[in-house]
Amino acid sequence: MMDRHTPEQRSKNMSAVKSSGTSFEIALGRALWQEGLRYRKNNKTVFGKPDFTFKKYKVAIFIDSEFFHGKDFETKKKPATNADFWEKKISRNIERDKEVNEYLISQGWTVIRFWSNDVKKNLDGCVSEIKELLNSQC
Repeated sequence: MMDRHTPEQRSKNMSAVKSSGTSFEIALGRALWQEGLRYRKNNKTVFGKPDFTFKKYKVAIFIDSEFFHGKDFETKKKPATNADFWEKKISRNIERDKEVNEYLISQGWTVIRFWSNDVKKNLDGCVSEIKELLNSQC
């Protein structure tokens, strides 16, 4: 199947995809801040550069997009254009997420991963989960 966009249009679209500062991260960050929770964003000193860190409690939070991090990757329809590239990229992202989780856990961190749609559809639930974890770490 041919791509609906020209290579130039596709390049422009893909270059607009953000790796940090997404609307989901902003929404969760605001909600956490309103609850009085203070965090660090994209902390480079923590392996995997989590979206949010609570270093005092050793809690790392990631918000993963369904497409790029391969939600239901085994059962979902694969992209028709440039299929080999996407298969390799998404598979490697899944692998990297596991490596990051394993490393952080081995260092005593607690890792929470939310799908972006979970944040979108159930922001309060995500905040509650984080608050419960932080309260249990005190």
